[in-house]
Amino acid sequence: MKIAILSRNKKLYSTQRLVEAAIERGHEVDVIDTLHCYMDITRSKPTVRYHGEALPRYDAIIPRIGASITFYGSAVVRQFEMMGTFTINGSQSICRSRDKLRSLQILSRDGVGLPRTGYARKADNIKDVIKNVGGAPVVIKLLEGTQGIGVVLGETPKAAESIIEYKSLLKRQAELIFVALLLVAR
Repeated sequence: MKIAILSRNKKLYSTQRLVEAAIERGHEVDVIDTLHCYMDITRSKPTVRYHGEALPRYDAIIPRIGASITFYGSAVVRQFEMMGTFTINGSQSICRSRDKLRSLQILSRDGVGLPRTGYARKADNIKDVIKNVGGAPVVIKLLEGTQGIGVVLGETPKAAESIIEYKSLLKRQAELIFVALLLVAR
């Protein structure tokens, strides 16, 4: 098989291991920097271009799309999908995995056990959200943020409300991206 690994850095250990595993199994593999791809979007023959050349036809791609390039990376994956290339992780699954709220809704719908979870857009709904998830202590998570950034423990209802009010204030004054808050009961 001819496989492309979409990765920002071919020297990453995880990318190198994927390359080694593919070669050990007799596959031909290329590592392509996702941000250097661009697309020719046409009905008759969609292509992905890279450094001035149309990329060859790949049997499969392995997307390694970091959170910082989700929008563009998923667009590149979609282009490969339009070309009929098999992808280990589809563009839709990449986008859903980066949306914490959507991920929780999908898991809940499909019967996966989750902690009692609430979601609110405005700080004025927080008392009721905290009550509905079973009260403090609660874990407060920003919808945007990865690897633990934006996660705070509200040990008491008052502490949780203060944290949320502070984050809401920051949003207005500093134009930070605190789209909404997610509360998970302990």
